[in-house]
Amino acid sequence: MDDQHGEHSLVRCVGLVTSLTLLCLMIMAGNCLLIVYENTSRSTLEQPVTLVATSRPVNLEEEVWQAPDSTQIPMTAVGDLIRYGKDLIAHTSKYLGPRGKVARISNGMNCQNCHLKAGTKPFGNNYAAVVSMYPRFRARSGSIETIEKRINDCIERSLNGEALDENSLEMRAIIAWFQWLGKDVPKGIAPKGTGIVMLPLLPRAADPLKGKMVYTKHCELCHGTGGLGYKHPDSVEWKYPPLAGNQSYNTGAGLLRLSRFAGYVKTNMPYGTTWEDPVLTDEEAWDVAAYINSLKRPAKIFREDWPDIAAKPFDHPFGPYADSFPEAQHKYGPFDAIRRTTSTARR
Repeated sequence: MDDQHGEHSLVRCVGLVTSLTLLCLMIMAGNCLLIVYENTSRSTLEQPVTLVATSRPVNLEEEVWQAPDSTQIPMTAVGDLIRYGKDLIAHTSKYLGPRGKVARISNGMNCQNCHLKAGTKPFGNNYAAVVSMYPRFRARSGSIETIEKRINDCIERSLNGEALDENSLEMRAIIAWFQWLGKDVPKGIAPKGTGIVMLPLLPRAADPLKGKMVYTKHCELCHGTGGLGYKHPDSVEWKYPPLAGNQSYNTGAGLLRLSRFAGYVKTNMPYGTTWEDPVLTDEEAWDVAAYINSLKRPAKIFREDWPDIAAKPFDHPFGPYADSFPEAQHKYGPFDAIRRTTSTARR
């Protein structure tokens, strides 16, 4: 009996110690994140990171998504991978630009030039829903796309570059950063604050000439005359990215859709603007987007895009189209009649 009682006491003590240890680890994690990994060899780090969230669920209908605190990324090899992924997004040019340390496959812009604050800013084209929504069907390719495919789309279009090796450490690191950012977002959910806002459509065509006046007043100080940007003295990274010219995004980029650019500008520009306190009116946002997208940039044709032309968005700027509206109207608007026609055709 004494031996049996001693065994039970030992079990209780071990259980108590285990529970206290787990509690301490959870407190240290700050947001109660459990990171699952086996070992930290290079081959393991090149596999997707499994993140299991145990923090308080966000009310996705009422609360705007906020990025997890990056200071809580663990000081482990897996944490190093996540931090490397964040750095690749923030300083892409240092690694993958014309003078990149890893590869030279892009135009010198950084991913965060479009995905603000390394993809963490609400309504700043963030990465909140990447992991929760992919793989997914996308009409542009007419196929089920992986996260790797989506990343390379950005590199080939917005960075006017070449695809990154899907099995590379850099690809694994970027995905690890996305997994960290989306760790509290349930599968199939895009929380409030994801991506870019959709502004009400203008009753008229967006006007590049009016947009140029908006640009001169609010944008030119940073992005320069003609949208050619301003580069850091070391010439590796842009301080303010080019919005036009040979080193800007090409004609296949998503921001060439006027509704996307206008929504992005409304909640983020001039620099320092937030969705809660915008500077530009809706009309100014549409017009300045029209001006910027009217400027010259690299032309790149993706012939495999839009296998079903009826699935093209109402503001896709290049034909052919399934409707009879001219290309200029698809580019600048007015869009309401096109959207009604597109919606009717899809019913």
